[in-house]
Amino acid sequence: MNVLKAIRVDYSPGVKGTVHIPGAKNSSLALLAAACLSDEVVTLQGIPNIGDFRVICKMGEEVGLKIERDLLGDVHIDPTGIHSTTFDPVKSSSFRTAYYFVGALLAKYGKVSVGYPGGDDFVSRPMDQHIKAFEMMGATLTYHKNYYVVEAKELTGATIYFDTITSGATMNAMLAATRAKGETVLYNAARDPEVVDTAMLLNEMGAKVTGAGTSTIRITGVSHLHGCTHRVIPDRLIAGSFLIAAGVAGGSITVKDVIPEHLGSLISKLKEVGLEIELGDQEITAYAGSKLKASRVRTAMYPGFATDLQQSMTTLLTQAHGKSIIAEKIFPKRFNHVGQLRKMGADIRVRSGVAFVKGKAHLQGAMVHTSDIRAGISLILAGIVAEGTTYITGVEHIERGYEDVVQAFQSLGVSVSKENINFGRNNDVSNDVM
Repeated sequence: MNVLKAIRVDYSPGVKGTVHIPGAKNSSLALLAAACLSDEVVTLQGIPNIGDFRVICKMGEEVGLKIERDLLGDVHIDPTGIHSTTFDPVKSSSFRTAYYFVGALLAKYGKVSVGYPGGDDFVSRPMDQHIKAFEMMGATLTYHKNYYVVEAKELTGATIYFDTITSGATMNAMLAATRAKGETVLYNAARDPEVVDTAMLLNEMGAKVTGAGTSTIRITGVSHLHGCTHRVIPDRLIAGSFLIAAGVAGGSITVKDVIPEHLGSLISKLKEVGLEIELGDQEITAYAGSKLKASRVRTAMYPGFATDLQQSMTTLLTQAHGKSIIAEKIFPKRFNHVGQLRKMGADIRVRSGVAFVKGKAHLQGAMVHTSDIRAGISLILAGIVAEGTTYITGVEHIERGYEDVVQAFQSLGVSVSKENINFGRNNDVSNDVM
């Protein structure tokens, strides 16, 4: 008998409630690595207790990096006991952003070994811009079957023009340059809030970083960094998914502890589709309109429409009137969720990185699988308005980015739970609550 962990979602339209948004996953993973640049303990507030965080803690234990969460939820990072910079290739390949430890540790230790980027299985994410930055600062890379090694006797400042806008390479180069010798200038840099958040932490530790949030970032290397306390920015992508949920399921949802300007492109698109949006200083409320309208969506780097919200937006547009077009310009193959939505009755065609969505689909509950975090949320949203019951497997992918997604949706009135799905000899499916 095979047993799979699954999230069960029953038809439950008309959501209503408030969600407090946690710290940003994409920022937190960079900040945890950035703290290793310090020569003292760094305290980070608001780090979500997600799967990727727990993997980093295990990685740290093996090399002498001490990471502890106190009773208030604050995370204390003590890099003073690091005795090795050779990370387990399996653990470090289980999520994408282990590469930040290269940028954070290279200048201090001269050599870092880490597994190839893993994580979301929706498309290969090239590291060419990371490699370009490291090499221009004087590093050499050696590639092995399951890991790669980056070495540098001394990192020196360089003028780096990124061939494409990439938040990961921008942050990684910024980390490496912080303790490099001389000045580094990053042109065509990513402008994401997570880049700004990382720069803020570095400066609070004593770094000299200017221009974060613009396309040109300047970093003057320093020889010493001290400890500090820093709070991670709220997760704009989680907030965006819940705002979209109001449109999919009907009703109203308020997201609190957010920075509304981080969601400007999504807010504009939701208004265009037919939702009513009310903005506060640190909160946003989305109200479902009487009729959802079809739209054209084109993903872009910040401040454009985020690729991480494309999947949830696809689910929303299956419920709109008319035909919508979604052009995925960041990761053209990021459409693993489409096949699963089709199982539920969605009418979607994908061609050359563009999805054509026929609206007003009558969705039916089904057994579906997610292979990445954001696709999982899009399937939960679909399950809310699908007739019957939907079971979503691949729960571990969702938990990489959400601390307790089930509880969050339950607080909005959604009938959702974690269950074990048992497959018997005759392929009958039974379920036991976990």
